[in-house]
This record gives sequence, C-alpha cells and structure tokens, in this order.
Amino acid sequence: MAKRRFSGLEITLMVLFMLMLAVAVAMIALYFVDPRVNSEGGVTEDFVPECPNIPSAQRVDCFPDAGASKIGCEQRGCCWSPLDERNTPWCFFPKNHGYTVETIENPYHHKLEATLTRMDAPSLFGAEIKQLAFHAELQTSRRLHFKISDPNNKRFEVPHEHVASVTNSNTELLIGDVLHVVNEPFGFTVKHPRSNVIALDTTFAPLIFEDQYLQLSTKLPSSNVYGLGEHVHQNFLHDMNWRTWPIFARDAFPNGGTHNLYGHYPFFLCLVDESGKSFGVFLMNSNAMEVTLQPAPAVTYRTIGGVLDFYILFGDNPEQVVDEFLKLIGHPVIPPYWSLGFQLSRWNYTSLDIVKETVERNRAIGLPYDVQYTDIDYMEDKKDFTYDKDKFKDLPQFADYLHDKGQRYILILDPAVATSKRVGNASYESYDRGTEKNAWVFNSDGQTPVLGEVWPGETVFPDYTSDSCTEWWVDEYHRFSKEIKHDALWIDMNEVSNFKKGSINGCADNNLNYPPYTPRILDEVMYSKTLCMDAKQAWGNHYDVHSLYGYSMVLSTDKALKKVFGNKRTLMLTRSSFPGVGKYSGHWLGDNAANWNDIKWAIPGMLEFGLFGIPYIGADICGFFDNSTEELCQRWMQVGAFYPFSRNHNAEGYQPQDPAYYGADSGVATSSKHYLNIRYTLLPYLYTLFYKAHTAGQTVVRPLMHEFYSDRNTWNVDRQFLWGKHLLITPVLDPGVDKVSAYIPNARWYDYETLLELPREQRKTRVEMHLPADKLGLHIRGGAVLPTQAPDVTTTYSRRNTLGLIIALDDNNMASGEFFWDDGESRETFGTGKYIHYECTVKNGILRMTVTHNNYSDDLIFDDITILGVPTPVVSVKVSQHGMGETRLSSSLFSYDADKKAVILGSLGIKMGHSFTVNWAVSEESQRFDCLPQLNGNKTACLARGCIWKPTTIKKVPWCFYPKDHGYNVNTTKFEVTDTGFTLDIVRNAKFNQSSAPVGSPDINTLRVQVFYSSATMLRFKIWDPNNPRYEVPVPLTIPATPEGDATKRLYEVKYKDSPFGIQVFRKSTGVKIWDSALPGFTFSDMFIQVSTLVPSEFVYGFGETEHKTYKHDFNYHTYGMFSKDQPPGDKMNCYGVHPFHMGLEHSTDAHGVLLLNSNAMDVTFQPTPSITYRTIGGILDFFMVLGPTPESVVQQYTELIGRPVLPAYWSLGFQLCRYGYENDQEIADLYHNMTAAGIPYDVQYADIDHMERQLDFVLSPDFAGLPALVDNMRSEGMRFIFILDPAISGNETDYPAFTRGKEADVFIKWPKELSDDIVWGKVWPDLPGVVVNESLDWDTQVELYRAFTAFPDFFRKSATDWWITEIEDFYNNTMKFDGIWIDMNEPASFVHGTVGGKCLGDPLLENPPYMPPLESQHMGLNHKTLCMNSEQILSDGTRVKHYDVHSLYGWSHSKPTYDALLQATGKRGIVVTRSTYPSSGKWVGHWLGDNYSSWDQLFKSIIGMMEFSLFGISYTGADICGFFNQAEYEMCLRWMQLGAFYPYSRNHNSKFNPRQDPVAWNDTFADASRDVLNIRYTLLPYLYTLMYEAHTTGSTVVRPMLHEFVGDKATWKIYRQFLWGPALLITPVLDQGATKVEGYFPDARWYDYHTGTRMADRGKVVTLDTPLNKINLHIRGGYILPWQKPENNTFYSRKNPLGLIMALDDDLLCKGSLFWDDGEGIDTVGNHKYLHVTFSGTASHLNGRIVHDGLDAADQLTLGTVKVLGALKVNISRAVLTDSSFKEYPLTVQQNHDNEELIIDTSSASFLVNQTFTIRWYK
Repeated sequence: MAKRRFSGLEITLMVLFMLMLAVAVAMIALYFVDPRVNSEGGVTEDFVPECPNIPSAQRVDCFPDAGASKIGCEQRGCCWSPLDERNTPWCFFPKNHGYTVETIENPYHHKLEATLTRMDAPSLFGAEIKQLAFHAELQTSRRLHFKISDPNNKRFEVPHEHVASVTNSNTELLIGDVLHVVNEPFGFTVKHPRSNVIALDTTFAPLIFEDQYLQLSTKLPSSNVYGLGEHVHQNFLHDMNWRTWPIFARDAFPNGGTHNLYGHYPFFLCLVDESGKSFGVFLMNSNAMEVTLQPAPAVTYRTIGGVLDFYILFGDNPEQVVDEFLKLIGHPVIPPYWSLGFQLSRWNYTSLDIVKETVERNRAIGLPYDVQYTDIDYMEDKKDFTYDKDKFKDLPQFADYLHDKGQRYILILDPAVATSKRVGNASYESYDRGTEKNAWVFNSDGQTPVLGEVWPGETVFPDYTSDSCTEWWVDEYHRFSKEIKHDALWIDMNEVSNFKKGSINGCADNNLNYPPYTPRILDEVMYSKTLCMDAKQAWGNHYDVHSLYGYSMVLSTDKALKKVFGNKRTLMLTRSSFPGVGKYSGHWLGDNAANWNDIKWAIPGMLEFGLFGIPYIGADICGFFDNSTEELCQRWMQVGAFYPFSRNHNAEGYQPQDPAYYGADSGVATSSKHYLNIRYTLLPYLYTLFYKAHTAGQTVVRPLMHEFYSDRNTWNVDRQFLWGKHLLITPVLDPGVDKVSAYIPNARWYDYETLLELPREQRKTRVEMHLPADKLGLHIRGGAVLPTQAPDVTTTYSRRNTLGLIIALDDNNMASGEFFWDDGESRETFGTGKYIHYECTVKNGILRMTVTHNNYSDDLIFDDITILGVPTPVVSVKVSQHGMGETRLSSSLFSYDADKKAVILGSLGIKMGHSFTVNWAVSEESQRFDCLPQLNGNKTACLARGCIWKPTTIKKVPWCFYPKDHGYNVNTTKFEVTDTGFTLDIVRNAKFNQSSAPVGSPDINTLRVQVFYSSATMLRFKIWDPNNPRYEVPVPLTIPATPEGDATKRLYEVKYKDSPFGIQVFRKSTGVKIWDSALPGFTFSDMFIQVSTLVPSEFVYGFGETEHKTYKHDFNYHTYGMFSKDQPPGDKMNCYGVHPFHMGLEHSTDAHGVLLLNSNAMDVTFQPTPSITYRTIGGILDFFMVLGPTPESVVQQYTELIGRPVLPAYWSLGFQLCRYGYENDQEIADLYHNMTAAGIPYDVQYADIDHMERQLDFVLSPDFAGLPALVDNMRSEGMRFIFILDPAISGNETDYPAFTRGKEADVFIKWPKELSDDIVWGKVWPDLPGVVVNESLDWDTQVELYRAFTAFPDFFRKSATDWWITEIEDFYNNTMKFDGIWIDMNEPASFVHGTVGGKCLGDPLLENPPYMPPLESQHMGLNHKTLCMNSEQILSDGTRVKHYDVHSLYGWSHSKPTYDALLQATGKRGIVVTRSTYPSSGKWVGHWLGDNYSSWDQLFKSIIGMMEFSLFGISYTGADICGFFNQAEYEMCLRWMQLGAFYPYSRNHNSKFNPRQDPVAWNDTFADASRDVLNIRYTLLPYLYTLMYEAHTTGSTVVRPMLHEFVGDKATWKIYRQFLWGPALLITPVLDQGATKVEGYFPDARWYDYHTGTRMADRGKVVTLDTPLNKINLHIRGGYILPWQKPENNTFYSRKNPLGLIMALDDDLLCKGSLFWDDGEGIDTVGNHKYLHVTFSGTASHLNGRIVHDGLDAADQLTLGTVKVLGALKVNISRAVLTDSSFKEYPLTVQQNHDNEELIIDTSSASFLVNQTFTIRWYK
C-alpha cells in the first residue's frame, strides 16, 4: 500500500496545533512551577522583595517544603541568604509579603472587625485567597479570640461541642488595651492584660492564606514554651532551636522521634518570666499542620486547611492559663474512685484461665489492685461486640468473679468493624445493622463504604460524626453489655488506624490525598496508616476531620456509656484525642516499650496532658513492647504508683510483667506493694485533686514550674513531678543507680516515709538523693493538709477504712488543704450537690476542718492525724466537734517524736461530715522571753517582777520568763484610722501590779502608737509617752512628704493584736508575717524598754558595730550590746559605731530591712523561736521597715531613708599606707622612695598622731618639720596625703590657739548649768607640756602622769562646727597641705572613766542605769572609757540633751563638719574616714573596721564587717590590712594583701612597737605578689568607681554578699568567705594558714577565671581551686561588661590611659555594663552634671556604647582601648569594625585565643573618645 501524503493545509494545521500545544504545556508548567502565577493565570511581574536586615533567629521559612534553592526562593518572591547552618532558613520572607488592612471597625468596645486584601506578591502553593475577614473579640478579661477566614467562601471549622456552648462574660477592658493591629503589611500585637508584656507579635512575618496552606508566625516574649502534641517530647520545656513538630492524629510508636502521634493538640503555654505571667495559645483547627519553634523566640503555625481560629488565654501564673483553656474546651471529668486504683492488663493473655491465674497470683501477694483488663484477644476473631466462646467461655461471669473481691473489669473496643462472617459462617449482626444504618465512612462518592484492614481483617469504619452511626454504636454497646458484664470501656485504634494505606483500593490522585504542601508528618503521605483524605464523613472530608475521629468516637461512646451505666460514672479511656476529650475520657501515652528512655519520657507526656485538660493520664507501666528487666519494672512500678492512671500493660509475645510474676519476695513485688499502699493511702488527696481539676481547672500531675515559677531552675525540671501543690515525686529513671540529682524547690519539705524535714540549705539547690533499689523520692511540701485513708487491697475495701490527715507545717507554721468526698461512682455529684467538702486550715497550732458543703452521708471517721514540723514537744491536745464541746485528749492518744519533729494523734473517732478543730499546745520552753536578762538572776528577783520562775535543763533557755498576757492592751477609746496609717493608745496590763522593769525605772502606763504608711515599700511605727516628752534621735531622715494612701500599691499590710498588744506586718504577695511583736514582755519604762518580735526566718544580717563570727546571725540565744566605744573588735564586744539595722530574709527569698531609730545603749537577743528582742535604756521606739523585696532593693530603700553613700575621690580607691609609730618624716620619705622603686601601685600616704607635737591636733612635731615639703613633693608626683585628727583638745596649754578659740566660742561639752559650768574634762592622747613619757610604765600610770586634760567639742552646736572648720582651714593654709582627713577616737574615747578624777556629777543612775546592757566592761558603767553620761550637749535647735542619750551620735555629729571642712579647705572632694558611725554617717564619710589584730581569723571577719557596712549604707570600708595590733606573720600578711586589694578602702596600717608590714618591708617575693594583686585592683578601678557612683545615686552595694545577686540560691545565704564587687566580680580569697587550695561556691551563672579568661565548667556547687601563695582567685560573671584601665604607680597616671572593656558573655551570649567618669575629685560632680555616664551592651558579635549623660570637660575625656570578649564562640574572626554615630567606620585589630574562647579587639588605632555612641562588630 502506498504511503499517504499530507496536504499543505493539513501540514499547516498540524504545525499550528503543535505550537498551541507547546504554549499550553508551557503555561501549565509555569502555573505549577512559578508561584508568581496568580489565581487568574497572570504573573505578578516586577515583584522585588524588600529583604529585612534581621538576625537569623527571626527569619521565617519561605520554603518549608523540600528542595529549597535560590531560584525557587526568588520565584516565591522571598529572600535568599545562605548560612553555615542548615536548620536556619536560607529562604525567608521579605517585608512586602502578606496582606494589608482595607477597613477596620470597632462595633463594640470588646470587638474588632477588619477586612484584609492580599498584597501583590507571588504565592507559595497557589490558590491564594485575596480577601480575608479578621474578627477579634475580647471574650473575657482573660480570653482573646481572633479568627481569620474567607468571607466569600465557607471553609471547614471545627464543630467543637463545648467551645460552641461557652458563653462570654462582659469585660470592662477595651480590646484596644490588648490588641493592636498594624495595617501594612497586616499584623498585630497582643499585650498580656495583666502586665505590659507583648505576648504575641505577628508583625515580623507575613500572614499566608491559600486554599490549602495557611501560615501565621508570632514572636514570643520568652523561650519558655510547653505543650503542642501529641508527640514524645524528651523534655517538657521545648527546644526553640528550629524544631518543627507535625500535628495529625496517627497510630505510631512513641519511640522518641519527632513524628506525630495519636492526638492533635495545637496548644502551647508560654511562661513569660519569674513573675509567673503566662499565656496559652490554642489554634482550633483539625487539619494536618506543623508548628516550628525558632530561637527568636517565635512560633510558626502551618496548616493545610480550615481557618485560623485562635484563642489566647491569659493568666497570672501557669495554672490560671490551664484553667482558662479548660473553661473554653471543657473541664475534665472526675473519674470514678475505683479507677484511681492500680490496674493490670496485657494484650493476649491467650485465655480467661490465664487471666484468672494472673488475678489470683497478685491477690495472693496482697497487691493493692482494683482493675483487670482484657485486650482484643477476648473477642471472637478480634470482632467488636463478640467474645471467644472457647478460650473465654466464662467471660459473662468474669465481672462477678472480680466484684466478689471488690475488683472491676474493663474491656476494649476498636472502631473498625469486620465485614466477614462470624464463626460457622454466621451473620455478623453488628456489621449488618451498621450497614443498614449507613453508619460507615464512605469513599469520595459518598455511597460506598471505605474498606480497609485492621485486626479482624477487612473492615469498614464507623463515622461517629454521623447521628445514625452514634445511634448504631449506642445500640450495639447496649446489646453487648447485656451479654458481657463489665465496668468501663477502653477504646483504641481511633486515630483512625488502618493497616492499608487509605483503603484496600488505594487513594485517588487529587489535592486532598496529595495536597500542594504536606506537613512533616510520619511517612509524609497523608493517608499513611489511615483513610483516604477524600473519604466522606458527616462533618466533612476526612482531610478536614481526620484528627477529630477519636474526639467524635469519644462523644458517641459517652452516650453509649450513659445508656448502659445510667447514673454510674464509669470510665472511658481513649488513645486518640483532641482538646475537649478530657471532659469525658482519660488517655494513656500509647504503645511504649520496656526501656529506660520510655520511663523518662512518660513524665513530660503526663505533664503535657495536664496542660491539654486530660489529667487522667499515665503510661503503660513496665513498657508495652519488649521484655522488661526486673530492675526496670521495679523502678517503673515505683513511679507508676503515682501516675494518675496507674496500669501495667504489655504486649503479646513478651513475658508477663505483673508484679507477682517476678515472685512474692521479688523487688518488683515488694516495691509495688509498698508504693501502691502509699498511693492508696493518699487516694483521698488524689481524688480531691481531680475534684479541683473538674471545678477549677487545676492540674493533677503538676510541673514544678507551675508552683515555683519565680525560680528559673524549675522551668526545665521534668524528671520530677508534683501531685497538686503538695507532693513531690522523685523517681529513679536510669539503670544501675541509687543516687539521683533532685531539685528541691523553695519550700519546706518533709520525707513522706521518714517524716524528717529536709535541711533548709538544700532549698533551691540540686541534691544527691540516695534512692536504693526499693526507694522512690517522695516529699510533702510544707503548708499541706493531705487527707488520707487506711489502704487495702482494693478501693472497695479501703473506702470503708478510717480517714486521717497529714499536716506539714510551712515556714510560718501554717498549712491548708481541701477534702472532697462522694460515693465515688455516681455521675455529676458536684452538679447535684451530693458530696462533702472540707476546707482545712492550720494556724497558731490549731487545725480547723470546716465543712463547706454536706449533702452526702458516709459512715467514716477521722481517726489519726500526723503533724510534721513541730519544733518542740506537744504537751496537750484538745479536740472540738460541732455540737459536742471540747475534749482534752488523753496523753496516751498522742505522742511526739523529737527526732522527726512530728506529732502523731490517734483514735480520734471524729465522724466525717462535721466541722471540728484540733488544738495542740507545744512546750513553752521555746516560747520563753527572758524577764531577767541581767546576770545573776534568781527566783526572788524573778517573782518580784511578776514573772514565772521555772528551771529547765535546756541550755540557754531562760528560767525567768514573762507570762503570756504580760504587756499592754489596746485602749479602744483612742483609735484613729486614716488611709495613710492609724493611731491608738495602749495601756499597761493592770493585772501585773509589780513592775517588770528593773528597780529605779518606773513603768509608763499609757503609750501612744502611730503607724505611718510612708510609701509603697516603707512603713514606720512609733511608740512613745504621749504625756511626757522623751528624747528622740535628732538624725534627719528622708521620709516621703506624702504617705502612700492607696492600699493596693503597698507591699505590706499592717495589723495589730489587742492583748497583749503587738504590731504585725505581712508581706501581701506571699502572706508571710515579717514582724509580729504580739509577744509577752513588752515593757516601756523610763530607763528600760523591751520589745520582742517573731521573725520569718533565722536568716538575719546586720546590727553593729560588733564582731560577728558569721554573716548570718546565730539564733541560739545570743545577745549583742550596742553602744559606741573605743573597743578593738572582739567576740560580743560593742565597738566604735551603732547600727540598729538588720536585713531579714524570708523563706520565699524576699527580703526586708528594719531600723530602730534609737541612740541609747541597747542590746538585741536572738533566740530560736525565731525571734529578736530589743532592749534599750532610753528614748522611744521608732521603727522603720523597708520591704525590698530583694536584698539589694532593701539596701537601696534604706539608704534612700538615711542618705546615699558619699562618692569618694577617685584617688582614694588607690592603695594606702599608714603606720602609728613613724619616727620622723624621713621614715615616710624612705618608704615612699622604696614603694616607688618597687613599682607597687600606691596613692595615699598617711601620718598618724606621731606627726603631731605631743599628739596635739593642728600642731606639727619638730620630728616632722620636713613633712609639709615631703607632702608637696609627693603630691606633685600624683600622690595624696591624709592626716589624722582626734576630737579631744588639750586644755593644759599656755599657747594653743585651737583650745583658746574653742573655749571662747564655747564649743566644749560641759556639765548641766545646775551642776556646774565647767568643761567635762577627760584624757586622751595629748601629753602635758614639758614631760618625757616613760613608755615602760603601765598604761594607767602613764595616763595619770603624762596625759593632759582634754575637752571634747560638742559638734551638735553650730559654734563648734564653725570652729572646727576654721581650725582645719587654718592648718591647710598655714601648716601643711592634705587631701583627706582621718578622724579617730570619736566614740568619744577617753583614757579616764567619765571625767578626770572619776566623779561624775548628777544622777548616778545615768552612769549605772537600772538595766545595763551586756557591754564590754559593763560592770564599770556606761562611762567606761568615755564621758560622764550626765554631760550636757546642745542640739542645733538649742535643745539640751544628756550625753546618756546622744553618746553614740558623737562620731556621727563629728563627720559632717569634718567633710565640710575638707571641701572648704581643699576645694576638692577628697575623703573623710571615721571610726565611729551611726545610720546616715555614710553620706559624708567612709569607715575602717578599727584597731584589729594580726591574726588569721581577722581576714574572714573583715569580709563580714564590710558586708555589714554595705547594709548600713557605708560603701567605702575596709580593715587594716595585716592587722593593727601585734606582729604580722609573712604568709598571713601576704594573703591579707591579696584580700585587702579588694577592700573598697584598701589601707595597710599597723601600730607602734611592732615591725613594719608594708609591702616593701618583707622581701622581693612579697613585693612582687603585692604589686601583682594591686595591679589587678588598679586595672579594675574604673569598675569600682562606677560601683561607687551607683551606690551614691541608687544606694546599691559595692562589696556585695553573694546572696544579694543569687537570693534564689539558698546556698548563698550562709556564705561569708567570698564576696562580690557589685554584681560581676567574685573574690575567693585564702583565709587559712598554709592553704594552697580554697573552696569556693559558684552560683548558677557563667563564670570566667579573671587570670586566664577560661570559662568555669562547674556551677551551682562548691569547687576546689588551686591557690598558690602568689594568687587570689577572681572570677567574672557572665552577662557583664567591666571597664578597666592599664595600671600605673598611682591613679594620677592610670586615669590617663585608654579605657578597656571586659565583655563576659552569659549563657545567652549577652552582656551589659556601664561606666561613670568625672574628674575624680570635683565637688558634687553628679549634682552639677559634670560627668560622663555610658552604658554598654554586647553579644557574641557586637558591642554597643550608648551615652546616658555627657557633661565631662574635654581634659577628662577617655579614649577607647582594648576590648576583651570572654566566652566568644570558637569561630575564626577575621576583622572588626567600629562604627560611630555618623556611621563612619574604623577598622580594628583582632586577636583570638581559641583555647579559652577569648577575643581581643584593639581600638587604639581609631583614637576614639568614649563620650560618643558607637558599635563594634566583628566578623568571621
């Protein structure tokens, strides 16, 4: 046959056809390949992405699917920027993607409506939706709802049965208070309504809304994210480092991967910070989705259908958020009581006989055990609603068999229904009836059932979203229940699971089964192990409702259970779930395995389902798959005993693992019995927790962070958990270990099994808990009242047993709890009111069990009560029952265990249903307050005071003590209350005719009390005699002019008690009582005042000036006197100053401070109650309390009251040398030369009194005639000079202008005119003229023979201050220049007692008062080594006062005139150093710790002294380095030089007759070591000076106890052998002889070795550090920037050097700091704004400098030098650039040390002045 030829026309048509086909193919390809093709088929031309310059952590992925490339990214209109990490998006969204707001309306104050239009940008997956509706509604004050949907086309929305029924409450909040919308591109922020925190911020990434791809991203305020499910999260706290979690219900193994599991939970909770403020985010969307967590921190939701329907739930703490979520989705059901018992199950027992064998062997060992299961093996061929009539032939009677022993039976049903016939080819009627009812899920045609395969073979799948299916399911279950009796139902495989992919026929190729984007679900195929997505259900396509399958099955099953069980509550247990399922059902964590990972991961799983609203939760104990080892099963049974749902379940083919299988005496069996008995004992508590979950949305299994959110350490704890608030479970979760690192939160805790209290120092720390094979950690939190019941083998029996209570007292000796009880199985007992409810409170030794609801009767009694934490024996117990009066228990019915501090009450027989109280009285010995504090008290003297005499064998406990009602009572006729305080009168209790005051001090019977609410953080309470004026301290304080009248702003609440009267102060945030003076013994007499107060803890610091052996006070009956005295430091000896101020810590870690403004001689006693007793011998009681709440804020508030510390001159921070005993000026000159030659930094030289002629103030000795010239020479070389002045002025001179002018001005202290007009003469250092002192004579003889009479200026008088200033100016101008003044002996000290001759005029009681505090040489009277107490002083207002009252103010009155004189004489700031101080002295002076001794103990005691003076508001402080008295020893002096280099006031000073001890007095090694450590000091002086500025302006501390920075770490509360400079430099000195290692505690922070820059590996623990003789350990805290300069021989030169910075990065690779700089000596540069203040902030890649204030003269400006970065990442840095405010760039030099991660950047080439804003960046 010939070939056919095409005509020309045909060829033309064929060519045209091929061209058209090519164009069509190209267009189709372009449509699918190029996202710029819009939905109308056009292409978005010329789209240019606006790529943001943002940190990589804020990038939002524009290419979440596989195959990202530059071309593909740009086709999506996104930004491409590759990085060296793949988990960070390389393709990310530009700023011009998303939607814009077209219209916005606010129809109601709580609603907002907006329309959105898509911006002209390429799409990601096509079918973008152009117009959207945005609806937002503030539904309640704690719930915001917003929804983004298509206004033109209906889309699937979740038909949630409970959310639909939620009614919205009115809220006064405006939606604008919470929600702020940004128009272009569309975004919004959501503010937490309970704070100013921005909870959500979607403005950083675009909204994407396409038909099958919806995306919304939001920034979060913190990385503390919990929730999202269902997955195996190996930790409760999410990893925010680019983790993506798919959410789509799936039958998969929970083996630790990131894949999706059984349930669907697009909900997370975010804890904002330590305040507890939290919020939850719930996306009500059931489509397949994924959630990406990124380190911004931020979260991105991607879902492939439905709408964006969000609910934001706000709370003040995490528990409130959970409650808000559960109000929305439905509070959880209370399970039947029996379901809280232990349960046994396994897949494939093989026969009912084997099931019964299992039951019998566990019964035989006495295992508490309530429930037995059968899995699908009971069925005929695994068919629902059938049973195997061969192997399980007796199954219809099995429930009765169990019921006979009080047990229950649960069976399983799966959703999939077999299509095959039954045995014998009989009809499978359940299938047939379902088919008739059209009960199945259909194929895409909507007519033919989907066929799949599950356990019985080929199956159909019920469509529980269909009413007809629900009717069928209810009917089938009802039928089956008549055949097989059982007690509850377990439903499984309801994800829905299918062993075929989609169906037996596969799935069609369409966009439901193969959507444009598939989230990262397991297998990445939508229908894998389930149904085709285009299958049809009543609620919609399976694509939309797949994850609702389990939820809909639960709803249908609930109807079935109600049909079968009627009013009985029964139990449902489901594998697949959705928010709201907990309203009906419990859940288990799926098919885990017998391994040590799965036992760990169960805890985060349970904690998450607590968030999700399913508190009835647990894992398969001992594991489902695999054989469990005995060790694993024993440990798992221990922890599983505390799963709310406690079931041991395993799979076919593996060995049994029920406890009895291992043997009756096995570890598994014994541990199981032991801890299940504890569980059953605590079931009333657990049941009450479920009641609280049902009614108040509280969690049952609770994360530690829900209770202790203010403690960061709890945020990631997930190897421990709580039952409610009060029971801490610490399991062993690893093989072969018997020690567990357990975190102990900040509370009082008791071991459940031993009843012993954990040591206080373990709080807020990790402890190594010893838990051998048979032990689990179980601890009760103080404050708990736990209802209990005697256990039994089933709850049927245990519910008949007696009830009990375990009371665990908290730090305030209080406790509380609840108890809920009903019949345990009826439905809706709470709704119908058929229950009993008790409120339980314990306070002041009284338990009150108050019935708040009683509509249920049960014949039970409370029989035993255990009370933990009772410190002393109980002597009596009374029980009061409603309507039955009070009964005193026989002593045989209660006992006290002294070792355990526990009281056990038994055989109480109190019938449940009635309110009752139990009152226990403890031994009064611990409550005694000393009525006879003087020495040598006896019974006669005691009784004469109206007190009680009762000897005791307990050491230090008073034998003479006050009756309980001793004191004052409130006079109700005089009572005034205002918004700012209250005033009342109190009257001495007339019952006590005898005076309890010492003889000679008459009582004052009526007193006035006034309480002032001075500010939100400060209160004052004052008690005085309203009828007779009494001395009040004339020290001016800064008290707010306007008190705080708004109670809501005050941190405190003040109450008073009537009888005996006392003031009580409570911290409102915690309820802690921080002051309670309602105690016996309050006495107010003329010369003896006493008041006692309870304190919230024994952690009290302060009171001085007295040497203390520890920083924290010892409360074991220690008394310290306070009265200023020339007394070297010694044990319990009152020293130079008086500071009646203390800081107290509360166990909540809050702090407060208390000042008693009283200057009379006094003492304080600490006793174990714990309490403090104040005793003073004059004046009034004038207390000021500051509330902190942090230790540092306490000091800031206190110094705000008394005055901020002085800002010392810069040079005064340099090293200083002094000696009492320089022979002449040449000795000083030689010392200066030797120090300079040795190159040892040194700024200040002193002259002690030996530079004076015969120790006369203002007169130069001939031996020091060359001193003025020497001083001038030293000053010309940058040195400074300080000279000494004592207040005592010789009166035996014929030509002594200072005395002559003083006498003429009448400046000296005299006797009262009615006694004499003479000066009160003493003797101090000045010698008589013309004598030669024989120093070999004894001291008293020298004083008598050689010392001149001296007069003491009265510095209260203006005439005296004017005279003093004049004398100092005259000395400066005419004798010698100086830069600072040292004032000494100003207690005032005298070498005779009272006056010359020893006879004090006037009232002898003033010299030897009726009560003499325990002062040094108290037997000698108050005038020992000082003036007569009857001496008269005159205040500036002319008021005449006794020295008796103002003695301790002498040094205070001396300080300001001296400081004023220094400023006037020199015109510079300088420094004044004083020995005697009082509150507010720090405004003018610094202080040294007095005439110490050269001994090792003085090193650590100096640290305590400095830290105390930090509290007292005197920042410039230090001790005499190497000691003043006695000969210094080489090693000790060298170690002291190292320590003293970090005293703010760093001076080496010693006394006459001892060898020199300055750095050049020893050898070259000593000089070298001194130079090295002082070079470090000088390097860091810019940091120290900045700290001094902060102290001066804000009151912060310079020498800082570690507890100020780490108060949450209670290990720091006792540390006094280490200290900080400010927040950032930790000093760990050697304080012991011969030590070459030192132990230092490192709190939980990043620390760097100052010397090497190396990061410390350990934290939160004690570390042993090498410390050779030439080294002191210094560590810089991560997170801070320290300014520094290269050291020089003195500060005059070092100040000229460039400014360096040390950047120490913290765990987040951040740091901050600041610099204060002025001319270093100008007067009030801060007030005159003549200074520079710069703040610095840094990261691992840059440093910013920002100017806060610049008023610095050009001559004082600094250039920037070297920047050291510690903790820089181990990446190669190639360059660094400094950019100034004008964006000019300066290239910099970089060096790196990879070994210690140190980066060094040299900026010197830029010659850049620090007073400019700058940024330094460094690059790879």
